Amino acid sequence: MKITRKWRPPLGLVVLAILIAVMLLPLVGLFFFRLYENQLVRQTEAELIAQGAVVAVTYAREVREAGIPPAEMGATIAAAPANQTGERYRPIEPRLDLATDAILPRRPDSVPATSNPAYAAIGARLSGTLAEAQDTTLAGFRLLDPAGTVIAGGGDIGRSFARVEEVRAALAGKYMSVLRTRVLDEPAPPLYSISRGTKIRIFVAMPVIVGNKVAGVVYLSRTPNNIVKHLYGERGKVALAVVSILGATLLIGLIFLRTISRPIYELMDRTTRIAAGDRDAIRPLSSHGTREMAELSGAFLDMAQKLQARSDTIRTFATHVSHELKSPLTAIQGAAELLRDGEDEMDRAQRQRFYDNIIADTGRLNQLVRRLIELARAESMTLTGETTSLAEALKIVVVDNRHSIQLESGSEVRFRMSAENAAIIMANLADNSAQHGATHLFMSAIEERETVVIAAWDDGTGISPGNRPRVFEPFFTTRRETGGTGMGLGIVAALIKAHEGTIQLMDSGTGTRFKIRLPLA
Repeated sequence: MKITRKWRPPLGLVVLAILIAVMLLPLVGLFFFRLYENQLVRQTEAELIAQGAVVAVTYAREVREAGIPPAEMGATIAAAPANQTGERYRPIEPRLDLATDAILPRRPDSVPATSNPAYAAIGARLSGTLAEAQDTTLAGFRLLDPAGTVIAGGGDIGRSFARVEEVRAALAGKYMSVLRTRVLDEPAPPLYSISRGTKIRIFVAMPVIVGNKVAGVVYLSRTPNNIVKHLYGERGKVALAVVSILGATLLIGLIFLRTISRPIYELMDRTTRIAAGDRDAIRPLSSHGTREMAELSGAFLDMAQKLQARSDTIRTFATHVSHELKSPLTAIQGAAELLRDGEDEMDRAQRQRFYDNIIADTGRLNQLVRRLIELARAESMTLTGETTSLAEALKIVVVDNRHSIQLESGSEVRFRMSAENAAIIMANLADNSAQHGATHLFMSAIEERETVVIAAWDDGTGISPGNRPRVFEPFFTTRRETGGTGMGLGIVAALIKAHEGTIQLMDSGTGTRFKIRLPLA
């Protein structure tokens, strides 16, 4: 069967691709840190919102206690719509997203400005509290008055951030958070470019509402936690992990090479050698690797061995056939040439003898051809599922009147074989026993587990010890001069084998005895 020629990846390429994929899989995982870092950004924004809310509440209380009039406050805020469910909570949810939000440039510097003394006094009172909170939360705090001037926190007191985008939105009464480029105060790690989180800072501007007026802004900022920075800090362990991954990949490659690639290539080499006629190639592989490969190579070598044996059988069979056919053909040719060249010099008796020889050799050729056809049919026999018994087969057996077949016991025991094939076996056994001087062939059958054991014996002269190993060989006969072809027992053995049975020549005191096993019906 010819296989369609098209490009197929070699096994080595497939293995290499798998190993590269295994090795790169952890590196590809770095690109999925974006999702985790986005969660870190949201978490940081939520923390800033919570901290800013506390500061806003404290600052609003201070403004009320200071009695600052609304005229000195900032923008007027429209009253919030009534909550239909009566809920009193209006939480501010984190809204930053690394994937969609643009990273703004670094925050603009503050500019000089003047502040309302009342707000400056409140800022002075809260500065210590904000400084202590910053030491714990690591967040940058700025408290701005309604004009955007810093009144507490950091080193920008007395300066204005009113022109900063997020501050401007908060002064108008709207919460706003942004991502800005971080001003690094330490060298960037080597994996800096993989993560946006390493180079950003989160800024949150939260308006402080007193009544319906903006009394100020809580301006907070912080750098989010970063997984890459953590990995850089643990670079020794990361390097160990990389070495482990490379080692594991090499180990997988070696195991794959040892258990799959090498046995496959060796089996391919054996196939080529066997196809070229190298008999030494029909032997177990040096290494099978896996159980499946051992079974595959075993099945292949078993098939090759059977094909080789079949080839040897055909070669031997062809030699025997040519020899068996050559002898009568040579005799016929010689007799014909003698009759042609010396017919006038021969008397009637001489001519009759040559004619009889030609007819006898022709008959032998016909018998050989008939036996060859029967042997071919027996070897190519397929199971039909039919069953029979010795009694049924005996009814259609045709034997010489001088010879009889007698059933001793088990004549009704059924076995898997058609009656016609069983009759062929019985006829050939009877013919073989008759050639050895027997007048009776006795047969019996018994059930033995899943098989039927058939015994066949006769009262003839038996088979000599020297000829016993060759009785089932095609063309082996000691009665060639009396018309024996040496194919009868070969046909019997082929038929029994085709029906998943066996036949053995047994030891016996007198005559010949065979034991046949066939599947029970």
